[in-house]
Amino acid sequence: MTMSSERGPGENGAPEPAGGAVELRPAGPPDAAEIARIWGQGWADAHLGHVPPALVEARTAASFLERVPEVLTDTVVAERAGAVIGFVTIEGDQVDQLYLDRAARGGGIGSALLRAGERAVIAAGHDRAWLAVATGNTAARRFYERQGWIDDGRFVHPAPVPGGAVPVDAHRFLSPRRR
Repeated sequence: MTMSSERGPGENGAPEPAGGAVELRPAGPPDAAEIARIWGQGWADAHLGHVPPALVEARTAASFLERVPEVLTDTVVAERAGAVIGFVTIEGDQVDQLYLDRAARGGGIGSALLRAGERAVIAAGHDRAWLAVATGNTAARRFYERQGWIDDGRFVHPAPVPGGAVPVDAHRFLSPRRR
């Protein structure tokens, strides 16, 4: 999928980014370092102050680089002018990670990546996708609601860390039924 460089309605009415065409494509090993950088930066922006200290301690820059190979085959990246500017990963029926470089936020790329993740989940045979959002991350919760996702309520999300998981107060969002 390519998004044009002109602003205006794109796929599903989302605005298209200024600054050059954006291509969504499967991730590959050469993308690992940029995915890890964007993931670490975006994770900090979205989670600091909203998750337990034990999870913050586990989410070092090195931890993101170590985790990328585990998700690479289930990742779609957004690329502009040869540079990765965002990504989405899926795990089963879950849209597990969705992050954009700070400079790429607000231009419709997150919406396009979310739709790509949802399509991948449905193509894998699931009726709909779900995702978890830390309860305190109100900006992300508003974003998903604007995309038509349904807040299915609070739950305790087991965030994976080496040797186990850290319980995180979260909201479970369900994708709209599109079949």
